[in-house]
Amino acid sequence: MWNNKWKISLGALLILIIICASLFVGYSYGNKRSVVISDPRSLIKSDFSLFWESVDVVQNKYVDSSAIKDDSMLYGAIRGMVASLEDPYSDFFDPSDAKKFDEDLSGAFGGIGAEIGLRNGIVTIVTPLKGNPAEKAGLLPLDKILRIDNTTTTNMSTESAVKIIRGEPGTKVRLLIFRDSFKEPKEFTITRAIVQVPTLDLEMKTTSNGKKIAHMHLYNFNANVPQIFQEKINEAADQNADGIILDLRNNPGGFLEVAVDLGGWFLESGKTVVIEKTRTGEEVVRVARGSGVLKDIPLVVLVNEGSASAAEILAGAIRDIRGVTLVGEKTFGKGSVQEVVDLKDGSKLKVTIAHWFTPKKTKIDKTGIDPDIKVKMTEKDIEQKKDPQLEKALDVIGKQIN
Repeated sequence: MWNNKWKISLGALLILIIICASLFVGYSYGNKRSVVISDPRSLIKSDFSLFWESVDVVQNKYVDSSAIKDDSMLYGAIRGMVASLEDPYSDFFDPSDAKKFDEDLSGAFGGIGAEIGLRNGIVTIVTPLKGNPAEKAGLLPLDKILRIDNTTTTNMSTESAVKIIRGEPGTKVRLLIFRDSFKEPKEFTITRAIVQVPTLDLEMKTTSNGKKIAHMHLYNFNANVPQIFQEKINEAADQNADGIILDLRNNPGGFLEVAVDLGGWFLESGKTVVIEKTRTGEEVVRVARGSGVLKDIPLVVLVNEGSASAAEILAGAIRDIRGVTLVGEKTFGKGSVQEVVDLKDGSKLKVTIAHWFTPKKTKIDKTGIDPDIKVKMTEKDIEQKKDPQLEKALDVIGKQIN
């Protein structure tokens, strides 16, 4: 049973978040300057005269000379270079797209309220956000988007898909969706709205043997999460919770430092939360810095296909260090970090610079994390508002407390 000594001061926590909020899982922003390389030819072994020969052919032989635009050819060549990496998270933005990219990061926007990514080269729903149009329309994690309005998504980047899906609130967008349980694709018509990003819900549950459990459903790792988490932990303590079910289902991630910070609640200070491995093989270890006030509390973690990035980092750390049971379905498998570099003409280049590994050096990217106890959530369960995954988690934690 909890007591008030676990209600720690929030002041130092807020200071930490203000300092560290610039680190976001999935994005690491470079300096606002052009990238300067003294001689790029020293980095390339291929004969680039072939490229210039091709430019010459197009310039001198293409039938419609008015269609030849130097900037368009240059940007197309850069996009081709990035596409050759076969990395769904690396991308190029010309000046116009770069401006929209910045606007998307800085303000409210109209959309369907879903995290979208590439899986096996296909535009895929990572997770629909609670209370937003995508969830209300019935979209689920791992739904494949085959067409957006009249535009097929074949060979489409995540950013291009997002650009088409977003729009003025109140307007409609049509998505052709294929789901493993579908015999054929189905079209969903969704009305765009201002996306409302949920944060954290707390609901007290009771096990079959009468134990009080704090069911904490965390929807993201945004900068305001530590303060809200602190408040909800205090609420759970006031209600004499005997244990916690940390629900990371349909959590697409967020700030890396928030994941590390939350790890500090559940792990002893100094314990590894995540390992970052760069192209040189260098390993950067990020450790828990908190007081570990919940390190001895009975705990079960819920995950599913919509658990990605920071959610996978925290789930992996808690299991590797504490041996906590994960219940649910295999996670999405997004364990890489990208740097967004500003180029001299206002373009941006987003490139993967590192991969994340759990404390036991389990790779997350493209593989995901398998739960210890697999429980499938069917469409029928969702329609009937049943939650067999949560029921199993309650059963597991009830036995732990006994």
